[in-house]
Amino acid sequence: MATLVSDNIKPISGNTVTLSAENVSIGGTLTYEDVTNIDSVGVVTARGGIKVGAGKSISAVSGTLTYYGDGSNLTGVVAGGVSDFVASGTIANGATVVLNTDGTVGIVTQTTSYTPSAGTPVTYRTAQNRSGSAVYDSASGKVIVAYQDNGNNSYGVASVGTVSGDSITFASPVTFQTDSVDSVSLAFDSSSSKVVITYVRSPSSNVYDVRSIVGTVSGTVISFGSANSWYNKGASYIGSIYDPTSGKVIIAYREDNADGARPQAIVGTVSGTSISFGSAVEFDSGQYVQHISITNDSSNNKIVIAYKPGNFSGGKGIIGTVSGTSISFGTAVAFHSGGIANINCTFDSNSNKVVIAYRDDANSAYGTAIVGTVSGTSISFGSPAVFESGSTQYMGNSGITFDSNTNKIVIAYSDGSDSYKGKAVVGTVSGTSISFGTPVLFESGTTSSLFYMSCVYDTTNKKVIIFYVDDDDNDYGKAVVFSTQSQTTNLTTGNYIGIAAETIANAATGKINIIGGVNSSQSGLTTAKTYYVAPTGILTTTADTPSVIAGTSILGTKILVWK
Repeated sequence: MATLVSDNIKPISGNTVTLSAENVSIGGTLTYEDVTNIDSVGVVTARGGIKVGAGKSISAVSGTLTYYGDGSNLTGVVAGGVSDFVASGTIANGATVVLNTDGTVGIVTQTTSYTPSAGTPVTYRTAQNRSGSAVYDSASGKVIVAYQDNGNNSYGVASVGTVSGDSITFASPVTFQTDSVDSVSLAFDSSSSKVVITYVRSPSSNVYDVRSIVGTVSGTVISFGSANSWYNKGASYIGSIYDPTSGKVIIAYREDNADGARPQAIVGTVSGTSISFGSAVEFDSGQYVQHISITNDSSNNKIVIAYKPGNFSGGKGIIGTVSGTSISFGTAVAFHSGGIANINCTFDSNSNKVVIAYRDDANSAYGTAIVGTVSGTSISFGSPAVFESGSTQYMGNSGITFDSNTNKIVIAYSDGSDSYKGKAVVGTVSGTSISFGTPVLFESGTTSSLFYMSCVYDTTNKKVIIFYVDDDDNDYGKAVVFSTQSQTTNLTTGNYIGIAAETIANAATGKINIIGGVNSSQSGLTTAKTYYVAPTGILTTTADTPSVIAGTSILGTKILVWK
């Protein structure tokens, strides 16, 4: 190999030195001024790294290639926490994703069916009981049932129920009155988060005083203050409701053993664990009454009472206005002119109508309902609609409620034309009319009826709970969870895999942020919170059924996927 020894190499002419078909080896240091136009064919060895432009460089540290810069224009790089999947259906950027059985992925979806259904009846007291009534406590998210416990000296007791899915469990009963009780009615005062139980105390001494007691729910236990005995001549057909406009509890009842069983109403004020009352007001003078039911028209800030006057072959409705600790009434209006029983009423807050259900004795005891419209201090009615073409029994005075989630009316009753089976029917109000679906069986009694129906709507779990006494089963107290709709989701505790990192067309391959990945396509997240995947696919900080963790928010727009 020839050796060139020179202190300086210059071209013969121009500025270019050409080495043709020769290898150049430099054992020392190559000093250069401009390498802008170096064109290397082959491998470039750069032991100290390569600097490209201002602030961008590539270096090799311990065998690992590190790129310094934002990397926004790099392509073909596989990042951690990201994987490619084929989409089944279009997937939006940022949507929660589940893995299908065929290996494709799809969005989390929930399907709704408006076919009503009933769960399995649950016994809340394995002893004979009477005069049951129930209410929903929105502060604790619990249902409270109170009744006469014939397995405990006919004492007044109450139990707290917890709804879970299509079932309900009950805590041990708590005694609120150590004497025999009757005509129990419940109301929930949402301003004070208290339950008010009104009842007739009927001890062996035949002193039938009417009392109200305030209960406080904590967990699955209810505790009570001292009872207020506010009327000492007995009462029946007691109905109670809370009026959120005035912040008062209104109780309607028939006074017994005085003044010929006249209809009365009274206003109660809850303070702490006690309740006080104004003066009672007679709402239909000179009338002997039966079958009283009460509700609250929140759109007009009025109280509505439906009842049967004793000297009138039919039913009437009357409007009450609360002012302070008193209540005044308009003129009663007839909604039915024939024989009638088992009057129930509730308020539909979607249509702003009152619905009254009753047994039409003038029409073969068919189950019937009618829609009422409040205007000022009066009420008008549409045409009656039959919901059960058979003998309808024992709806009580609170066997009706309104499901505000689906905007449906639910009526529970015992079907005397079908072996007294327990049934519930769903109604839809439209204008001044109401239509009904097919009744749903919830209790298959065969020889005796069901008594003391009471329906409440659980706004937390979006379920109706029906309470009743099963005469076919030793008069045990029972409850069943009823749904006006059913919902199914494709989300399970095992198939959630992550969040879409981009929009993916149907049958196309796209990127999903899986465990360890960070999805940057969110909005409105609260930083450092655990988020769950809801059955509908949205991200929420509250666990649902099934309980599936989506990840942890690290910014308002970013979530770290984990499960």
